[in-house]
Amino acid sequence: MKTIEAAVLCGALANKFRIADFTDHSNNGLQVASSRGCFSRVCCGVDATLPFFEEAARRGADLLICHHGISWGDSLKRIDGLNYELVSFLIRHDIALWACHLPLDAHPELGNNAQICRALGLARLAPFYRYHGETIGFRGEFAKPMPRADFLAMVRGRISPRVSAMEFGADAIRTVGVVSGGAADGISQAQDEGLDAYITGEANLQSYNECLQRHGNMYAAGHYATERFGVRAIGEWLSSEFGLAHEFVDFDIAY
Repeated sequence: MKTIEAAVLCGALANKFRIADFTDHSNNGLQVASSRGCFSRVCCGVDATLPFFEEAARRGADLLICHHGISWGDSLKRIDGLNYELVSFLIRHDIALWACHLPLDAHPELGNNAQICRALGLARLAPFYRYHGETIGFRGEFAKPMPRADFLAMVRGRISPRVSAMEFGADAIRTVGVVSGGAADGISQAQDEGLDAYITGEANLQSYNECLQRHGNMYAAGHYATERFGVRAIGEWLSSEFGLAHEFVDFDIAY
């Protein structure tokens, strides 16, 4: 079984995603260490939850990689309650946890948003959506406009069958902005840039009213569904770059 030194792998991940360059509420990088000097089997998942930890342990993982980790600001100031359950599980099973939030959204190759754009076949990708001083989304375009109904069918087929569609804009879609997760406010920037459609994870009343009054098209495909892409791509990169065994653990959450 292929193995790699823990320090080497964590350093490669930190460099790949430029985690030191981002201002983020998430404490990106290695959040829980293990006693192992090397890693051989990785499980990737969207959220650092007990069900994910338990399934990864069952599969024999020694390193977990998540988009949403367990260390946010001073959230681990007290190790009690759920914090205790999460941390103690990892320690008991000697499993390390590495997390990457905004840097994974923004990455031009492996990131959630770039991966979604490629899944949809969008070309001429360009940075889109400023957040915490960084541009974390992408915009792209199709070779020619497609009917709005065909676009919605594509989003349902390639991202998630559960899509909340707010369609008050163009009947044909060519230019699209993509920001995964909880970025409903991105509809404003999409409208400012004259995009035909905007894809994100979660919708809210404010974004609905924005679409209605500014004649926009917005598609909310689920926070979880839109953020499966990046962690899955990390696993594939670790396999191709280092030969590590990897699995993506998917819970297909509707939210």
